[in-house]
Amino acid sequence: MPYTRPVKFKAAHGFKGPYDFEQIKVVQDLSGEHMGAVWTMKFSHCGRLLASAGQDNIVRIWVLKNAFDYFNNMRIKYNTEGRVSPSPSQESLNSSKSDTDAAYSGADDMDADDKNAPFRQVPFCKYKGHTADLLDLSWSKNYFLLSSSMDKTVRLWHISRRECLCCFQHIDFVTAIAFHPRDDRYFLSGSLDGKLRLWNIPDKKVALWNEIDGQTKLITAANFCQNGKHAVIGTYDGRCIFYDTEHLKYHTQIHVRSTRGRNRVGRKITGIEPLPGENKILVTSNDSRIRLYDLRDLSLSMKYKGCVNSSSQIKASFSHDFTYIVSGSEDKYVYIWSTYHDLSKFTSVRRDRNDFWEGIKAHNAVVTSAIFAPHPNLMVPPDASTDRQDTDQKGEQGESEDNIPSGALKSDHTEVLLSADFTGAIKVFINRKKTVS
Repeated sequence: MPYTRPVKFKAAHGFKGPYDFEQIKVVQDLSGEHMGAVWTMKFSHCGRLLASAGQDNIVRIWVLKNAFDYFNNMRIKYNTEGRVSPSPSQESLNSSKSDTDAAYSGADDMDADDKNAPFRQVPFCKYKGHTADLLDLSWSKNYFLLSSSMDKTVRLWHISRRECLCCFQHIDFVTAIAFHPRDDRYFLSGSLDGKLRLWNIPDKKVALWNEIDGQTKLITAANFCQNGKHAVIGTYDGRCIFYDTEHLKYHTQIHVRSTRGRNRVGRKITGIEPLPGENKILVTSNDSRIRLYDLRDLSLSMKYKGCVNSSSQIKASFSHDFTYIVSGSEDKYVYIWSTYHDLSKFTSVRRDRNDFWEGIKAHNAVVTSAIFAPHPNLMVPPDASTDRQDTDQKGEQGESEDNIPSGALKSDHTEVLLSADFTGAIKVFINRKKTVS
């Protein structure tokens, strides 16, 4: 499907607009690389690298055109100096990727004429080693990447190296992984064997582990919340179980389900995303619902409806300023909700239901993954906005800051959105919101 085709809009009944995303345009199509479904996509913390992986067992790293020289120089410098493998939490990491094929290190950009396309059309590197579908990815702040797979392993890579640095063996499929947000010598893995493991990377062994109870012991999602204070896992039967990270001891749990109707039975948890600064987590599940929970009293803050997610591993996530939530869907749409309500649009008594969504039809297959770029200002052409230079400088200086205040402040008027589907297609969208005076 040519990516110049206009994007179609669909919105929930009774929602007449104005639509925040009606200016959205496809600016790049990265299709043709992945064979089969893309199950997961993750941006590096700096927002300049994108990792994608799925059915073809290969991890691909895409680099922004304006960051290619930076990473390529790091990679060359690292390899000529012949250093030993970098270790996690190494503060001054001047290293980069050692995939030195001509296609990767060539200075000529195949699509340099298309100034709107933010990524190089060819992956910066490809990681081979896994022997089955890849299910999850996680970046550390200094360019380490973890990948988990149905081959029962987690592999550690670094943007400076072409080979796998370490392989962490499990007993069953590894469905979810997450670097510790404050100490990237550690990562969390969740597996279908029912065990949650906290791995020590330098020691290459499990530091702590715990096993979930109940009839169904399958762990289907895992993450950290409250800046690493708690580890949280999602299960096949719809539970979110919290553990204190220090000892991996059981803390509390939420049963994710509706009070009545067909969704009163818990369904598989497919994604868990923390909302920084607000003590909340976003939980995606196979009842086609996305729920925002308040961790202070485990209450349901909001429920988002519209997408179809009955049997996939689709997960919802936040935009860079946490004002929007995005999710793929089995009906071939990308769905977007406002995190915070405009209560004036509500006629219903139920204030905790968000039925107002915008849908973008851009794929011909199930949209398996949809994410916002963490630093859209790095990807927008210079003529996009008058204050681009200011935001660019802020982006350069503050790329490692994670104390972004959450709240409904719409500071940036541009969003960059990526979506991937069951056929391996990846599309990049830019949405310029109209400035409200």
